[in-house]
Amino acid sequence: MNKNFIVTSKPIAIDDVIQQVVRPEAGAISTFIGIAREFTKGKRTLFLEYEAYVPMAEKQLEQIAEEIQVQWPGARTAISHRIGRLDISDIAVAIAVSTPHRDAAFKASRYAIERIKEIVPIWKKEHWEDGTEWLGDQLETTSYKTNKPLQGEMDDD
Repeated sequence: MNKNFIVTSKPIAIDDVIQQVVRPEAGAISTFIGIAREFTKGKRTLFLEYEAYVPMAEKQLEQIAEEIQVQWPGARTAISHRIGRLDISDIAVAIAVSTPHRDAAFKASRYAIERIKEIVPIWKKEHWEDGTEWLGDQLETTSYKTNKPLQGEMDDD
């Protein structure tokens, strides 16, 4: 297992993720932290649950780092994604990218989160206060389970 690309049920420590990309050639480290938010389009979230096909998810995270290396030579990437139950404000995903210059680090970090949402087999279930649940996967497919009809659209993140 490559410790730079982890899908885990344990809380994520951002300092550990950052340490994976520290190196003498790096002039910048950009981080992205995705957290469990309490409100989505006005609906109060009680908690989230993430599921993943872990071997493939970790392999896809490593692929994203390889893509980043091609686009931004000299970049080093570490990504951790949490699965299981997450309470509000818990870290769901942490990305750190080091590059020789800051512009590349910012762009590579943004690229990483967008690619995670596109290709990594991780599914999110939001449990809302009104008893409804939203099931979504990173491949942009969604379904709804509810005791009553839902109104309006949901976020894609």
